[in-house]
Amino acid sequence: MALIELQGITKLYRSGDTEFAALRDVDLSIGRGEFVALTGASGSGKSTLMNVLGCLDAPSRGSYRLADRDIARLSRVELAAIRNQFIGFVFQSFNLLARTSAAENVELPLIYARCAPAERRRRALEALDRVGLSSRAGHHPSQLSGGQQQRVAIARALVTRPPVILADEPTGNLDSQTSIEIMRLLAELRDSGITIVFVTHEADIAAFAARKLVLRDGIIVNDIRQQPEAAHPAHALSGGTHDPGH
Repeated sequence: MALIELQGITKLYRSGDTEFAALRDVDLSIGRGEFVALTGASGSGKSTLMNVLGCLDAPSRGSYRLADRDIARLSRVELAAIRNQFIGFVFQSFNLLARTSAAENVELPLIYARCAPAERRRRALEALDRVGLSSRAGHHPSQLSGGQQQRVAIARALVTRPPVILADEPTGNLDSQTSIEIMRLLAELRDSGITIVFVTHEADIAAFAARKLVLRDGIIVNDIRQQPEAAHPAHALSGGTHDPGH
């Protein structure tokens, strides 16, 4: 059974008398543990599709089932609970709170989930350790490199133990080497059973995914299953030791 199932998803926007279809009758099935890249030119519908998948935006037409739950039938409160429990979000701009520590940033989703303070801290430290940043738990974002800030953001996405992580241009603000390290980390998380869907406009970053979806004018025009060599590019995995300080 698919973890994510879209059928006939259309998203319409109106501006005055003009109607624009950002997504057009999209059918998509994503299984548990898949690693999927959403690619396409600017305006192709990537971000709209990501917002629908993340329950941040409702489609105008069509059906969306997540873990066999009919998303269209859920209330706003239920949708917020789904976002908190089922989906971890990672953003290009990190979206960390500047005046709080790495650990406190990671704890935030657990506050919304009404988790006890001691349990919040334990799980936040566990998540930071998982991304190689346990030694930076007390540091503020300004004391961390871009790569470290993105690792904190990934730890925050992990802390509720969601089955799905959605990442919107996760390497967009990072240099090439740090981008490779972040994608290697996401690949490791996929190997642990987490379903990962990410948006990118960079071909070498999309090559990390085992499956690449190409969007054009709101339609999925290509659904490419990539070979393991493409999913883990040789140039990205060779040379040097892993340094979470990047």
